[in-house]
Amino acid sequence: MRVIVLLADGARPDTLRDALDSGELPAIERMRREGAMHELTSVFPSVTGPAYAPMLMGRFPGPVGLPGLRWHDRSHTASRFPDYSRSYVGYQMGEVDGDLDPAAPTIFELVHDSTAALSVITRGLPKHRQLLRLDLRSAFRAITTHFRGDVARWLEVDRDISRAVIAHATDDPARFLFAAFPGVDKTSHADGHAGPRPRQALRIVDDTVAALREHLETQGEWKDTWLWVTSDHGHSSVERHEDLAQVVEDAGFRVLAHPKVLRRRPTAAVMVSGNAMAHVYCHLDRRERPFGAGLGANEQRLAAALVERESVDLLLVPMDRDRCAVRSRRGDAVVRGRAGRFGYERGTGDPLGIGHDLSWVTPDEAYDATRDTDYPDSIVQVASMTASPRAGDLILSAARGWDLRARFEPIPHRSAHGALHREHMLVPFVTNRPLARAPRRTTDLMPTALAALGHRIPPGLDGQSAL
Repeated sequence: MRVIVLLADGARPDTLRDALDSGELPAIERMRREGAMHELTSVFPSVTGPAYAPMLMGRFPGPVGLPGLRWHDRSHTASRFPDYSRSYVGYQMGEVDGDLDPAAPTIFELVHDSTAALSVITRGLPKHRQLLRLDLRSAFRAITTHFRGDVARWLEVDRDISRAVIAHATDDPARFLFAAFPGVDKTSHADGHAGPRPRQALRIVDDTVAALREHLETQGEWKDTWLWVTSDHGHSSVERHEDLAQVVEDAGFRVLAHPKVLRRRPTAAVMVSGNAMAHVYCHLDRRERPFGAGLGANEQRLAAALVERESVDLLLVPMDRDRCAVRSRRGDAVVRGRAGRFGYERGTGDPLGIGHDLSWVTPDEAYDATRDTDYPDSIVQVASMTASPRAGDLILSAARGWDLRARFEPIPHRSAHGALHREHMLVPFVTNRPLARAPRRTTDLMPTALAALGHRIPPGLDGQSAL
């Protein structure tokens, strides 16, 4: 058996469904007819990089070392002086593999006959099995295209990936292939998710599916192949941009934030991802999180002020490793997570819109309680982030129509992601053959791929096989 995963980075289920129903994507539509299309929940933060961890590791990103696209290394053990910060946008993307928990294996470490194209996570994958690395021209194009803000050329990057994937399937097929196509995400940021260029990027993925199927059928290998088309996060439109770093600076803090990370004696770090979520780190002189009770009066005033800002939908304040306060203008509640059980206790309100309290339920029960709310799988995701030692002291999820980074973007954002909103959290999953059960989360993909390939599924995963 063989498993091929094509990731249309940033594609929403409703956008993909509309394109399928209109006949724009005939190859993927044929997959849907013969197999199925499911809606899965991604992870928090719903942003490229961290959102690859569930598909390639079967784990939520925070506890395995990826709390965001940008984060501050309070412990001073992963990053270096003078800023002790991470940004996977740029040269530090090469640090992702080293930042991951070594005890949590990637699928590349378990399935040695694997190949990937433009994957953020590559631990266990030899360089000659990383397709884009084989073409230095393509790698250089991807880097320069991002920092120039050249949206149209992202479609050329996708075409490079398509050609590499098709050639690999023809010449040197691996048992597991993972290929990320960034075009939908990049064009969505620039044009809005409903624009014409995101649909053009989807057509490149569809052309790849058609070419792979034709080759595999010709070779008599289609019946032994699982082909999946999915995404890591969604998108929603942005009309207003909050300069969160400046907001915190105006509150009396000396702020470290990308790209200006060389700040003398900073007292706070603002790390934005997506750009609809952010970590705010306080008490930078401490090597461990102070948690909610350890925040000083200035930090408490900052938290109260942030909740009242129009740009902020939810403010998460980790109280300890098992509890997180969820604050909003709709009131406050507490999320709990311990030993695989979860709770939700309303206080002055119901910020997650669940409608009732939950007492130590299973992950599936927590999923069912939140699936149809504005924040699907929110309880599990909030508890997972609270358990991450690299998470901020204050964690923000942006309000609809807002993002949290007004400056320094090569592409002015008309659409963003990263928050707990369902437009960001729901992703499509199309398979060329039916599964034994409907998967729920993107964490289910890695154990499902291992089962399809006949590999043992390691213990401790956050997902379950759908076979």
